[in-house]
Amino acid sequence: MFGLTMLLEVGEDGPTHQPVEQEAQIRLLEKLKNHSGNPSFLALRPADSAETSVAWKMALENKNTPTGLILSRQGIKDIEPQGSSRYEEALAAEKGGYLVKEVENPDVVLIANGSEVATLFAAAEILESQNNLKVNIASVISEGVFRLQSKAYQNSVIPANTPLFGLTAGLPVNLEGLVGANGKVFGLEHFGYSAPASVLDDKFGFTGEKVSNQVLEYLKTV
Repeated sequence: MFGLTMLLEVGEDGPTHQPVEQEAQIRLLEKLKNHSGNPSFLALRPADSAETSVAWKMALENKNTPTGLILSRQGIKDIEPQGSSRYEEALAAEKGGYLVKEVENPDVVLIANGSEVATLFAAAEILESQNNLKVNIASVISEGVFRLQSKAYQNSVIPANTPLFGLTAGLPVNLEGLVGANGKVFGLEHFGYSAPASVLDDKFGFTGEKVSNQVLEYLKTV
């Protein structure tokens, strides 16, 4: 088991400290099968403290393969629970992905993992209050585990007949398999800027306001 700190936001340490490609490399291992026909690696990127506790639980219970915890070093606001217990809701992350925000008949489903989930909440607030849209948010801590669930469960989290928008502070390929050909992923295909995390987020569009604008532009195309 090992941990990795990433992605864009660690650019404050200098231009070489932006491993935007490493999540994609690690997640490829989830697609590699071992001799038992199962994924050869478990890659987990939790969105807040509750999901981090669940990810640690999953790592300790995983007796079959190595586990990688992909963590964020900057301060992240915990997700507000939909019910009475955030941790009980976060246990759904053991299925690889789940809805951290759910409404009936959403106009769009926003997808992310790690610190980008909090950014999606900020974007969803704008989309709902200013644009009268209904928004679901999916936190997909592990695509490999998510793909092991039933098709019915996968479709309940990421429905094929609903516009899908993914946000990643790494390479877009991290989420392209989840949003599909008709979805949109906003990510990074470059590195090298050195500045505080908040400055980099604003410059490259990783704020609630700028992501909401990206979602609106995408919805014009579907």
